[in-house]
Amino acid sequence: MQNKPDELDNAVDPMIDFESAFDSEEFHFSDYAAEDYVALVVFWMLIFVVSLQFFTRYVLGDSTTWTEEVARYLLVVVGFVGSVLAVRKGTHIMVEFFYRYMPPWLSRLFAGLCETVSIGFYLAMAWITYKLADRTASMMVSVDLPKSLLYFIVCASFVMMALRGIQRVYLRIRAARQEGG
Repeated sequence: MQNKPDELDNAVDPMIDFESAFDSEEFHFSDYAAEDYVALVVFWMLIFVVSLQFFTRYVLGDSTTWTEEVARYLLVVVGFVGSVLAVRKGTHIMVEFFYRYMPPWLSRLFAGLCETVSIGFYLAMAWITYKLADRTASMMVSVDLPKSLLYFIVCASFVMMALRGIQRVYLRIRAARQEGG
């Protein structure tokens, strides 16, 4: 049985159309963005590396040395690239308790304010990870790649989160203008 959203769910985030999201069974490439495909590719790379690690450790009895470190870094990349698509879709975890007891106009205002604060956070974290990547000169232990590469990927993910957040705020303002005018 499918849960139908109530009016307050749509008031919190008017850009999510829950009914059409679950009714459509057709696959369209246009429904997905670049970060979805990047996350999918990195996720499959992670699956391959972990499977290789499992096979070499438990079947062959001698673990390949580089797989554990690479799996750790790929897991970080999947997490941050996945956060970009969560920002785009507006599916990050939030506390909805107070939104349910506010008037719809106030919940929309607070949701927009939270997104604006989140954009500031993403930009601050992008700057911090950029500075960290710029100062990191060491190499990975088992693979001949610089550790700063991981930090630059995290920095790029924060920049993309900020851009997707700005896009959501723009769409939220546009929807409010269309609703009011």
